[in-house]
Parts: sequence; structure tokens; C-alpha cells
Amino acid sequence: MITSVLFDMGGTLEDIFVDSQSEWAAIEKLKSMLASYGLDTGVDREELKRRVDAGWVRYGKYRDSCDVELKPVSIWCGYVLEDFHFPVEKLTPHCEEIAHMWEVTHFHRSLRPRVEEMLEGLKGLGLKLGVVSNTAALYQVFDTLKEYGIRDYFRDVTLSSVTGMRKPAPDIFRVALCQLQSRPEECVYVGDTISRDIIGSKRAGFVKAIQICSQLTKEKDCGVKREFEPDYVVEDIYQVLPIVRELIDA
Repeated sequence: MITSVLFDMGGTLEDIFVDSQSEWAAIEKLKSMLASYGLDTGVDREELKRRVDAGWVRYGKYRDSCDVELKPVSIWCGYVLEDFHFPVEKLTPHCEEIAHMWEVTHFHRSLRPRVEEMLEGLKGLGLKLGVVSNTAALYQVFDTLKEYGIRDYFRDVTLSSVTGMRKPAPDIFRVALCQLQSRPEECVYVGDTISRDIIGSKRAGFVKAIQICSQLTKEKDCGVKREFEPDYVVEDIYQVLPIVRELIDA
């Protein structure tokens, strides 16, 4: 019996992509924010971008090696802005604000068409709904769900930045299951990547996994050993509703 459906955020409930426009917009905002905190980078925007990009690469290698998500303070002080040696006491109070800005500026984000209609249909079936998302900010996902007008559909929102665990680690899914008071054999997960969403939810014992591809899917799944395959692949997020309805009726 299906009682719960959980979703990834970026690439699943919302379309997400990065281009040069968004990359430079994030760098310009970062430079401005640092200046407002009294932190002078002492470099032009090209050098700032080079160092920030290198910092993200360093952090990416760390987190992907162990499926651990650090808090924004550790990410920005210890990795992304490490080369600038800013006084920790001056940078620390602003790291969540910077992290939030980065998530909504470095990435173009928009709610997928028919998401609310799909969620309303699942809610009408009496299902419990949740979100399990990898994110480097503490509050951005909550705020963005609210801005989209869909926050109230979800009984639980489990984030890597809060739990310290990143998908595909099965424990982050198990945290969400505990919050929802659901068993994995009753749950469906919907995500855009094999590497994080399908493999992670299947390792956690979810009975079904649905993939909807995004503009970041190929990048995130490049070279990944396909330990598990999705049970369904959809192009329109609304297709989740009839699939789940059919599973309930089976």
C-alpha cells in the first residue's frame, strides 16, 4: 500500500539550470555583499570568480567523497572563500545570507508547470507528502517552497544542510521517513538523478522511484554506476499523479 510520496527539489519540483548570466550575477552580488560586511576581496570580479569556482570544486570533492553536507559557515569560511583569509568572526554571521543568495542567484529556478495541480491530486488521495533535498543553505528551500505557494502541501522537508547527510546516503531518506512516520515499502520517491535520487531512495528501501529528467541530469549522472534503475521515467511532473493512483489501485 502506498501512503507517502517524497520529492527532490531542484530539477524535480522546479526547473533549475546555470548559465553565464546567472554565474556572473552571483559573483557580482557576492562581491557587493562582502563589501557591505566590510570585507574587501582585493581582486577584480574575474579573479573572484576563479577563486570561488576553485573553492566550490574543493568542497564538491569533499562532500561527494563522503555524502556529508557541511553548514554554510563551514562551506563559505572553510572552502569557497578560504583563499581570502577573511576574519572568521566577521564572515560567520553572514554565511547563511550568502548561501541563500547563492542558491537563488547562481541557479535559475522556476516551478515546473502543473506541480500544484499534481500535489493537490496526491493530497486528495490522502497521501503524506515530503521533500528530501541536497542544499548548501539552511532556509532557502523552505523560503522557495513558500514563494511558489506549495509549502503547505508537505508534512516534512528534510535538507542535507540540516541533517548533515547528502543524497544518495540512505540515512537522509530515513530521517524523512521518521518525520513522516512512514515505512519505506509504502513510499514513492520522485527525483531527476540516478546518482542521488534513484540510487539513494532504493538503498533506503523505497518501493518505487520515478525519474523526471532536468537540465542538470546528465551532468550529475555522468560516469555513475547504475546500481538501480527508475521504475518509471516521466517528462511531465503531472504524470506522477496517475502513476501513484495506479499503484494505489493495484
